Amino acid sequence: MLLIRFAVPVLLLQSGDNNPFATIAGVFFLTVMFALAITTIVGMWKTFDKAGQPGWGVFIPIYNVYLLTQIAKKPGWWVLLMLVPLINIIVQAVVSIGVAEKFGKGAGFGMGLLLLPFIFYPVLGLGDATYAG
Repeated sequence: MLLIRFAVPVLLLQSGDNNPFATIAGVFFLTVMFALAITTIVGMWKTFDKAGQPGWGVFIPIYNVYLLTQIAKKPGWWVLLMLVPLINIIVQAVVSIGVAEKFGKGAGFGMGLLLLPFIFYPVLGLGDATYAG
């Protein structure tokens, strides 16, 4: 999910001609996307560690969603619901709010985890929030 979120705009920047502006903009865009992806990965890794889950699980595509359901204390079979279009948005929102609540944060913070993970996961993982699961 994380890769799709960052890869689709990169595909839109591809150009068939030799436009130097498109190349510079593409390199800048890729650099920013890479920085945001690394920030999200580090924040999620630390969040997983705080919750007693393996941090390296952030790199395994379906396993990381399973770990999030475990941190949020939701059933593991909800991972299957993440594969259903439109339902996955609702389930991911509920899981994000559950993760936020287990760290003593509110529903607004949970929506931040869903919509702006490159900001909210580092705040959660590197901040002073403790897991109360």
